[in-house]
Amino acid sequence: ARDRLEAFCDGPIYDYAEDRDYPARDGTSRLSTDLKWGTIGIRAVYARTEEARSGVGGDEDESVEEFQRQLAWREFYAQVLDANPEVVTENFDSYANPIEWRDDDEALRAWKDGETGYPIVDAGMRQLREEAYVHNRVRMIVAAFLTKDLLLDWREGYAHFREYLVDHDTANDNGGWQWAASTGTDAQPYFRIFNPMTQGERYDPDCEYVREYVPELRGVDPDDVHAWHELDAEEREAVAPEYPAPIVDHAE
Repeated sequence: ARDRLEAFCDGPIYDYAEDRDYPARDGTSRLSTDLKWGTIGIRAVYARTEEARSGVGGDEDESVEEFQRQLAWREFYAQVLDANPEVVTENFDSYANPIEWRDDDEALRAWKDGETGYPIVDAGMRQLREEAYVHNRVRMIVAAFLTKDLLLDWREGYAHFREYLVDHDTANDNGGWQWAASTGTDAQPYFRIFNPMTQGERYDPDCEYVREYVPELRGVDPDDVHAWHELDAEEREAVAPEYPAPIVDHAE
């Protein structure tokens, strides 16, 4: 844990603000597992980042501060859970009309198996199974897809993450899932919807991340990967016959 912290603070932390959202880059600290299991304390991490800020300015200082904000989010969600222990099984926020979650075992299975036909979603779900870890940006993408595209209950996704993630933290994961579902502490309500295609184009433009975890798409041109939802059946068969068609129409 201390070696990881030192390696991160010796260089990558100064590019964190720019690199943190790109899953193909080695731009995060990978300390989440250590913080979850207590092999390093969050105050020790914060103290070391304060040392990293000493003598730097501009973008580098802002980048360190961006990382410190992520530490603050962990503490925030711990406070939320402490004050509201019911959030583990109940929505933090409520709507006048209860959310009508769909009941679709096949869609849930496809999401869990990384077979949705949305490349960056599938890459994230397969990374989870292979490594017991998922990049944070991709966690948001797959959670938004489950709750907003498939309209499946966030508790289904939370339970799956809890089963697989090596860095599962009750407060942090619950906070993230309820944020994605628009049932949590965030002020942005139900109309926050991630577009999985534009997220892939923006944060994995060359499909390096997708190709690592979705072998069916390794020889496919990035333009076709990002346009997978727009290709017809013949085009999909020609470029990646083993990869599934989208299971849902995001636009709809």
